[in-house]
Amino acid sequence: MKTNALNWFEIFTNDLEKSTEFYSTILATTLMPSEMEGCNMAMFPSDYEKGIGGAITKMDGCDPGPGGTLVYLNVEGDLDSVLERIPAAGGKVLRERFDISPHGFIAIFSDPEGNVVGLHSLT
Repeated sequence: MKTNALNWFEIFTNDLEKSTEFYSTILATTLMPSEMEGCNMAMFPSDYEKGIGGAITKMDGCDPGPGGTLVYLNVEGDLDSVLERIPAAGGKVLRERFDISPHGFIAIFSDPEGNVVGLHSLT
């Protein structure tokens, strides 16, 4: 585990435009549109060098509602080793290492109780 345990979050949506308007309105801020392979996002303002970033995300297989928020743990430089340890510890890798250039790599797993958690590393 690195210095900051949390480095990214996603709030899932089926209607990105409506959700972007909602969060922009309640937070009195502008969210930045972004698109990556397989998903569309509206990113919350943040200083990625000093803090935690996050986005509203529309992605197939990721539904809003209970369980509709995904927390990414910071495993900088150790993503592959963490993924290797998950099955033996009783968890399940749901999505192997995935390139999100230029923002590094992510993976998603479920813990023994079924909680879904993301992992993030720039390398």
